[in-house]
Amino acid sequence: QVDVVESGGGLVQAGDSLRLSCAASGRTFSNYAMAWLRQAPGKEREFVAAISSSGGSTYYTDSARGRFTISRDNAKNALYLQMNSLKPEDTAVYYCGSRYAPGNWYPRRDHEYTFSGQGTQVTVSS
Repeated sequence: QVDVVESGGGLVQAGDSLRLSCAASGRTFSNYAMAWLRQAPGKEREFVAAISSSGGSTYYTDSARGRFTISRDNAKNALYLQMNSLKPEDTAVYYCGSRYAPGNWYPRRDHEYTFSGQGTQVTVSS
């Protein structure tokens, strides 16, 4: 796994946008597939999106598709999640995770990633 620090969360209104960032260190970032998941109070954690090690392929769950965009900058060891048209149900702590996957394949399930950061809180008011 890579060590990660999430940032960029905050309190916004419904319809607003936020860009989350995940700073990675400790390993060769470009060898790792990355993902975002979220967890709301009292709810199970929910997989949000994943991206291949090169950034050439992305995957979204139904809740994120069409509103969120996952991206990465391997030169900066950074992962991003652009969130548009936010809804109150997007309120959660967001975590980024890693999985060693240097080729084109990358996992699309949260249990296949290691999430080691503290997360960043996103709160969307109605």
